[in-house]
Amino acid sequence: MSPEGFLVRPVRYEDLDEVIQINLKTLPENYSRFFYEELYKRFPKTFLVAEVGGRIGGYIMCRIERCLSKFSRFRFVRSCHIVSIAVLEEYRRRGIATAMLKEALKNSVREYGATESFLEVRVSNTPAINLYRKLGFRIVDRIRRYYLDGEDAYIMAMPLNQMGV
Repeated sequence: MSPEGFLVRPVRYEDLDEVIQINLKTLPENYSRFFYEELYKRFPKTFLVAEVGGRIGGYIMCRIERCLSKFSRFRFVRSCHIVSIAVLEEYRRRGIATAMLKEALKNSVREYGATESFLEVRVSNTPAINLYRKLGFRIVDRIRRYYLDGEDAYIMAMPLNQMGV
């Protein structure tokens, strides 16, 4: 348990309904149940939840991908793609997102051999961009009209050797 009163732990199958509800309440991008189950089965060490007072207050789900490096165009790497991260409104500003991100990234290195991480974030989502920058991510690209509503996304990436894992 953190001093702030939450516990970051791997998701359990029985948590998936709560995770889906958090996604529906907090983010405009939603996924099928099959998608959550697939990430739960394939990448359990990077699909985490934050438990607060016996209930799920947030989640992060990642998948490990072999892709071109975001820092070198001619090198393939194993990358931790942060697919989705969300914290319920009443639990924000407690360090939950930071704790989940750090744990998922450490696990991606230890368990899956990831050397980089990346994510997509709405260009208007300043709080998230600031959080990612604080952890060492930087903007490496912009995707026009990435989201269904037409908003652009930044691709932010970070080499994982700077995590000190």
